Amino acid sequence: MRARADLILRRVRPFGRAETSLVVKGGVIVGQDSLPWSGPELDAAGAHVFPGLIDHHVHLLATAARQQSVDLAGLQDEAAIVRTLRDYVRTLPHGSWVRAVNYDERSAGLPDAECLSRWLPLHRLRIQDRTGALWMLNRLALDEVGAGPFPPGVAFDAAGKPTGLIWREDSWLRMKLGQAAPDLAALSRQCATWGVTGFTDAGADNGEEEAQVLSAARASGALLQHLYLMGHEALPEGKHYRRGPLKLLYDDADLPDLDAYAARIRFARTQGRAVAAHCVTVAELALFLAALVAAGGGRWGDRVEHGGLIPASYIPELRRHALTVVTQPDFIRTRGDRYRTEVDPAGWPDLYRLASLVSGDIAVSVGSDAPYGSVNPWDTIRSATRRETREGCGLGAGEALPPADVLAMYCGSFERPSVARDLSLGDPADFVLLDPDWAAMVHDNSFNPVRGTWIDGKCCFGVGL
Repeated sequence: MRARADLILRRVRPFGRAETSLVVKGGVIVGQDSLPWSGPELDAAGAHVFPGLIDHHVHLLATAARQQSVDLAGLQDEAAIVRTLRDYVRTLPHGSWVRAVNYDERSAGLPDAECLSRWLPLHRLRIQDRTGALWMLNRLALDEVGAGPFPPGVAFDAAGKPTGLIWREDSWLRMKLGQAAPDLAALSRQCATWGVTGFTDAGADNGEEEAQVLSAARASGALLQHLYLMGHEALPEGKHYRRGPLKLLYDDADLPDLDAYAARIRFARTQGRAVAAHCVTVAELALFLAALVAAGGGRWGDRVEHGGLIPASYIPELRRHALTVVTQPDFIRTRGDRYRTEVDPAGWPDLYRLASLVSGDIAVSVGSDAPYGSVNPWDTIRSATRRETREGCGLGAGEALPPADVLAMYCGSFERPSVARDLSLGDPADFVLLDPDWAAMVHDNSFNPVRGTWIDGKCCFGVGL
C-alpha cells in the first residue's frame, strides 16, 4: 500500500539537475523521484524548483507603513512637494495624520516644524527623508510628542526648543505617538507572489515590543513568511521567529568610542550572538573592523550590512574576520545617478561590490533594505546583473554577476545567507516554481518568473491545488 502525501509535485527541475518529483507531507519534503506515494498531484511541466527566497535585509514594519504613505520620490521642487501634500489631504479631516516618505533634501533643505506647518498647517505631518534616518515633524505633530525628556536624536534650536528634526529615534517616536502597527498582510502576500518565503528584519531598534508585533502577525497568519530578527541587546528569544545578530547601527555623524563599540560586540558574544554592523561609508566600515579586533576578532555569522563603499584594500580584512557582506545592488539602479554626482569617480568601483568580493573569497548575500529599496527580489537580481542606473549609465560593470549566482544568494539560510540551501529529504517544504525561461526577467522589468510559492508545504501563491 502506498503512503499518502499532502502533495506530489511531478516533473520539476531542480536547478542544474534532471526532472524529478517532490513529495511533501507535514510541511517537509519526505520523498523524491518515483517513490510509491499517493495523494494530490501537480504537474509542474518542467518548471524549475528552487528553495524559497529569503530577503536577508529588510525592515518589515517600515515597509508596510510606507505602503500607506505619500511618496515624495523624484520631487526636487518645493512647490511640487507642497502641491502633492495638499492634494493628498484634500479629503482628510483637519488634524489627521499624514505620513510622507522619500523626501530629497535637495528640494528644500531640512525643513523645521515652522516650515512644515506652512506646507500643511491643519494636519499633523511627519516626513521621512530618502535615507530613512531622519523624521521631520510640523508643529501639530511635534505637539503630539509632548514635553521631554528627549533622546539624543532630537534636534534643538538656540532657545532650547525642539526643531522638529529627529534622527534615528524610530522606536521612541513610535512610542510617543502611540500609533498602531501597520498591517503586514498585504505586504506578505505581495512578496509571496515574488517567491519570498523568509525575511531577516534588520531593525537596530528591534526589542520586545517589535518582537511581539511581528510574532503576533506570524502567529495569526497575517505574515506568511518565516522570520529572523536582528535587534538590540534586549531582544528576547521567541516562538514565532529566530533571534539573529546584534545590530550595530552607527552613522558617520555619530560614531562611538572604539572601546564602547568593542564592548557591545563582547556582550553579544555572551548572548551567543553574532553581530551585524551598518557599514555604508568607509569610516563606518573601518571602525567596525577596528572594533572587531579590539573585541577579540570576528566569529562565524558576523555581518557587514550594505557595504556601500568597500575599498579593494579592505577585502583581505573582511576575509580574515570571516565576515559575510549582505549588500543591496539595486541601489546602483535607484541611487546610481546620484552617486555619479556625489561620489568621487575614483570611488565608483567600491560601490556595492559583488563580483570582486566573491572572487576574493568573501561570503556575499543580498537583501532589499526595503522600504529604502525595492522589496521585489527580481529588481535586485536584475540590477546585480545589469549594474545600470535609472538613466542607463553603467556603474561598476565589473561587479556584475550572472542572474543564477544572485538568485542563489536569495536561497541561503538565515544563519548562512551566502550558501544556497538544497531541497533534500527532511527539509522544510519552502520552495518556489520558476518559469523555465526565468532568466529572461533580466531583460524584461515586468516579467515575474514565479509560477508558485510554498511555505511550510502550503501553496501561498500560484498553481496550488
